[in-house]
Amino acid sequence: MTDVVATVKGRDMTRLDRAVYGATRWLIIVVGKVLFRVSVEGRENLPRTGACVVAPVHRSNLDTPILAFVTARRLRFMGKDTLWKSKLSWYLTALGGFPVVRGTADREALRACEAILERGEPLVMFPEGTRRSGPVVEDLFDGPAFVAARTGAPIVPIGIGGSERVMPKGSKILRPKKITIVIGKPIHPPANEGRVPRRVVRELTEQLQSDLQRLFDAAQRKAGVHAD
Repeated sequence: MTDVVATVKGRDMTRLDRAVYGATRWLIIVVGKVLFRVSVEGRENLPRTGACVVAPVHRSNLDTPILAFVTARRLRFMGKDTLWKSKLSWYLTALGGFPVVRGTADREALRACEAILERGEPLVMFPEGTRRSGPVVEDLFDGPAFVAARTGAPIVPIGIGGSERVMPKGSKILRPKKITIVIGKPIHPPANEGRVPRRVVRELTEQLQSDLQRLFDAAQRKAGVHAD
């Protein structure tokens, strides 16, 4: 078992974690409401308890913190291990982050993700892998579908509209534009025992791509992106 997986499995949310996460989430919501008029549709589609893979589109660095609007539950997310070598490592951990070494095999990251889901926690995985630009959702990686099939956790697709206008890739300036979040219905993987067939992963990824495109289009439209 790797150190990251062992840490993920062994560490429960502390009282300090709850306080830090709650205060940070409150600040994000206040700023988001004032500057970006953030609105959310489909909150009922996100499970209130138990494990799930939260799978948003990714167009801006704002996409991670803005997810604080979708649920009061602490969302878990992975980050490059170098971030945990700073004095803010405790803060990232309190917010739900866990480190993954870049350049190593993806297996470690996937095992850590599975450990999170086995604990019954919501896990954020960006299916596009990195920030993209433009209106098309394509070339998804199979990670979300694979860990969902391995653990039985549902995938919750999320469209985030307007975040690229607010903070496009390479920008350090926030623009006061509207952001809309649309949460889709959960995608439940088929029951599976043992090795996950590639066909199952492929079909889940294809469904996720279709749902994400539809939700992203709706979120962009509701954010007024196409009206610019």
